[in-house]
Amino acid sequence: MIYPTRRAILLLLAGAPVALLLGLIRPELWLFAPGWIAFLVACLLVDALAGAHPRHLTLDAKYPHQVGVGDPFDLKLTAASERGVPRHAEVALAVDERLAVGGRLTETMRAAEGGPLTRIMPLSASRRGKGLIDAAWIRWRGPLGLVWKQRKFALDGSIAVVPSLRAVTEEGSRLFQRNSWFGLRQQRIRGEGAEYEALAEYQPGMDRRAIDWNATARHVKLLAKEYRVERDNRVVLAIDGGRTMAEPVGGMPRVDRAVSAALLLAYVGLKMNDRISLFSFAAKPQAMTPAHMHTQDFPALQRAASLVDYAPVESNFTLALTTLSAQLNRRSLIILFTEFTDATSADLMIRAAGRLVKKHRLLFVVLKDEELESEEKRRPESAADVTRSNVAAAMLRDRQLVIARLQRLGADVLEVPADAMAGGVIDAYLGIKREGSL
Repeated sequence: MIYPTRRAILLLLAGAPVALLLGLIRPELWLFAPGWIAFLVACLLVDALAGAHPRHLTLDAKYPHQVGVGDPFDLKLTAASERGVPRHAEVALAVDERLAVGGRLTETMRAAEGGPLTRIMPLSASRRGKGLIDAAWIRWRGPLGLVWKQRKFALDGSIAVVPSLRAVTEEGSRLFQRNSWFGLRQQRIRGEGAEYEALAEYQPGMDRRAIDWNATARHVKLLAKEYRVERDNRVVLAIDGGRTMAEPVGGMPRVDRAVSAALLLAYVGLKMNDRISLFSFAAKPQAMTPAHMHTQDFPALQRAASLVDYAPVESNFTLALTTLSAQLNRRSLIILFTEFTDATSADLMIRAAGRLVKKHRLLFVVLKDEELESEEKRRPESAADVTRSNVAAAMLRDRQLVIARLQRLGADVLEVPADAMAGGVIDAYLGIKREGSL
């Protein structure tokens, strides 16, 4: 497609008053108007024929076929032509809103001396699902700057946006380095394991309560009991996919942060030889995987996590937790990633949790609402600011009330900032393992 630029239109409009003025002053110069138009048309034709032509242009787009939600990636565009390319051009991309706000990207492509036009676009996906890359438009001006030369390329590509594994690879290795003493060898401190292992000579720093006085008297030296951490525990990662979990925190929906943290926890749990299951729900239960206990089963958990969808409905905690309890035939650690906004809407969740905590260890994981906290602490400058601050304070009080009610039931509640969710839930899990309370 070739069409005039703004410069050509302005030149045409600039000639009109000049031609009218000349026609009024000297009628014999009326030919100036058609002559000016003819001159511009000739310049447009020369500009359209000179330089690179859109028909000869080819476009190559390179991008990963699968990315993790929130993970950065590059989309590389290369435009080439056997008859040469312009030094620079504008490119526009029609993509899914998961990849760009508004579904549109615009950039400038540049060519090195004798090379093709190239552009690398750094992107990141904001939500899980299928991110479509529909089409690209490339346009550039002719040598005179009077015409746009444009071509549309149908890309018809897609990127599968799945739960991010960056936390699994980075945080997993970091946590295992930090906790390498824990779980990779037997524990020698009472209270950090539940299964008796053996007797060993007492060393400074060991818990004195671990000393076996009878064995010490027989061997005439201090001996202490060694314990090892419980293994083969059942751990259920329950993810709430309801309306409140679809709201973004720090540019990413809560449910995506929960899925990434759950995958990291699943990886660590498999390394600890525990049995890991994934359970998701919204208005009704969505998925319940079998219990996996080998690291080679991690891809199965990843596939199940990628199916956790965004649901614009209220979560039915009564149905979900009752269904989950019916499928568990032994005491388990249930880690529930959820969100609650006020005491009234959380009442059914608290009742269901009260029945579940009688048999199982229950850990709630929620994100701190930093937006509400900042709104409450912000200095008011108007009556509207005072109202917002009071509403934020009331919502935070309701939130703390729900947390207090859950803790009175015997459930654990972990409230963490969005960026510290994965590390916080791993620390809580390892702490429970150290206690030997499963």
